[in-house]
Amino acid sequence: MTEAAAAKRIAAPALKAALVAGGELALLDVREERTFSEAHLLYAVSAPLSRLELVLADLVPRTGAPVVLCDAGDGLSERAAVRMAQLGYTDISVLDRGIAGWRDAGFEIFSGVSVPSKAFGEFVEESYHTPSLSAAELKAKLDAGEDLVILDSRPFDEYRRMSIPGGIDCPGAELVYRAADLAPSPATTVVVNCAGRTRSIIGAQSLINAGIPNTVIALRNGTMGWELAGFDCARGQALRAVGPVPDAARAMAQGYATRVAERFGVRTIDAATLKDWQAEADRRTLYLFDVRYPEEYAAGHVAGSISAPGGQLVQATDQYVGVRGARLVLIDNDRVRATMTASWLIQMGWDAVVLRDGLHDLPIERGARPRRILGLDRARPEQIDAARLKTLLDAGTAAVVDIGTSRAYRAGHIPGAWFAVRSRLDAALKKIPATGALVLTSEDGALAQLAAAEIGAQALTGGTAAWAADHPLAGGPGRMADEPDDVWLKPYERNASPSDARAAMNEYLRWEVNLVQQIARDGTARFRKFPA
Repeated sequence: MTEAAAAKRIAAPALKAALVAGGELALLDVREERTFSEAHLLYAVSAPLSRLELVLADLVPRTGAPVVLCDAGDGLSERAAVRMAQLGYTDISVLDRGIAGWRDAGFEIFSGVSVPSKAFGEFVEESYHTPSLSAAELKAKLDAGEDLVILDSRPFDEYRRMSIPGGIDCPGAELVYRAADLAPSPATTVVVNCAGRTRSIIGAQSLINAGIPNTVIALRNGTMGWELAGFDCARGQALRAVGPVPDAARAMAQGYATRVAERFGVRTIDAATLKDWQAEADRRTLYLFDVRYPEEYAAGHVAGSISAPGGQLVQATDQYVGVRGARLVLIDNDRVRATMTASWLIQMGWDAVVLRDGLHDLPIERGARPRRILGLDRARPEQIDAARLKTLLDAGTAAVVDIGTSRAYRAGHIPGAWFAVRSRLDAALKKIPATGALVLTSEDGALAQLAAAEIGAQALTGGTAAWAADHPLAGGPGRMADEPDDVWLKPYERNASPSDARAAMNEYLRWEVNLVQQIARDGTARFRKFPA
């Protein structure tokens, strides 16, 4: 299929009208993630051309869903349209002139990642007047020995990296579920924090909406605010709210969830309705999300569901859902975490419901969900194993190009391997000395297989992980044949000086606060405020 045959064009005003009108639409930005983070449309989802086959099946599961592709007017969208058509997608348009066309039409441009979710957090604070306290105020309470508990609403890996000393990890959807167990006395003040603002606000407001009897306060600016105030974060803490909830506490949580469901109009469906919706999934996009802890998901989940812990599903909805106007069905074991998650998604403008019967009356699978990588079954490149590659490298008769993420490359790569971005591989190869066999690798080898099949190179079987099983890796920047613009780095990942790190944190926090005004100017958000 030619590029002309694959890609229709849509002008910025027509796209704006479609976003405002609602209905199904996947708006995919196919530039690299860091480039995307610098300037994009509010509801654009990052789906880089270099990794498109790895993310497409989950982001846009229905091949007939309307898709609009965005780039910088540099031809990436046309290339992506051809590839998507080859993968079976049938309704593909390209935004005319890309990001420049949108800007020139006078429409709003956003920076950052997961912007709709973070903007929503600011909307929530402004709409519901979520109470907060500063780092200095929290430190004074701790020094005074006040009766309080600090609940960190992030996933465990983020919590372990840096957290408030004494804080307990309790990710967003777990807060209401575990509140009565973690703070059984109504006299205990509950302080909710995250790294910045969004999950602190959403977490605290979740507990307030649920009506728990405790005083609930968000830590303003989270761990960033704590460090900016001159206080030290803990590293490697392992205080975690996990495991079964006592019956009495769970009963209280179910009562809280019922109150929230009534206020925010959270609907439930039964297993029969879900089966009907699954039968209609070729006509309306359907997502099935298990919002429990990943460990619980692995122990047993509804067949076909995706692990999406509730706090992260709200915090970074665009990383899970690529199609606006789709149906979202949320699952847990007793409706508390699913109800709390649904209540927020509804306020964000999503059509979210809770599976009433949870894990009953439906087929159950165990373990991790297999990755769905489109086109991999048709990629048939020549492959080479790690032992043979080691022999060639020792003899100086092979060049290795790593097309995994630059984050993974810096963490560990095959000694002597070059880094390149797959979508610019032709240009990168011109910078790499020809030394015999050309071997591509990536984290697990899947992306390397796809790329190797395209250019006639060899792919390392099992990728860099297979090499690491028997051979050492090198760390650091290594050999860069391309600009590492494929990942957006969080402030703490940028290896900046202390002064630069402080500046980055302050800039990030100012950016978050200003989002609520920017979304008002944009006019495509469908956020809803519900009466008390």
